[in-house]
Amino acid sequence: MSDIFGMAELETIERLADIINEKELSEVTITDGGKSITIKGKKCPPPPPMQAMGAPVPVQQPVPAAQPQQSAAEPKLTGKVVKSPIVGTYYAAPSPEKPAFVKVGDKVSKGDVIMIIESMKLMNEIQSDFDGIVDKILVSDGQAVEYDQPLMIIR
Repeated sequence: MSDIFGMAELETIERLADIINEKELSEVTITDGGKSITIKGKKCPPPPPMQAMGAPVPVQQPVPAAQPQQSAAEPKLTGKVVKSPIVGTYYAAPSPEKPAFVKVGDKVSKGDVIMIIESMKLMNEIQSDFDGIVDKILVSDGQAVEYDQPLMIIR
């Protein structure tokens, strides 16, 4: 650049600033002889920490007879509790226009698909590990769920 701060170069500097913002760069410094210019972009927050992927966990687990640290406001869960194997969004049906996989009172067999949990844009079909009858559904369609959160009771 022959005249780094001249009007003819102003368009070049503006284009560089646009590129920095588009590419989410933090800054670029251009030096011409004894003159230099630094163009700083927007500060981007650091990416969230990644969770380590461990060994697969069972999808459902029976509830032990005694559950410590259960508040008086929470109902006691009796029966076979289906817990969320992942963090995501609970869906009762394969699509909004389709019927739910199961509803309260339905008989299920081990291996039947009983819900979908969407996680990271992947639809994960969750199968029952139990034979029985759906006693309670503890979450609503479209609700965000946490890992190991009770979702359903099968008796």
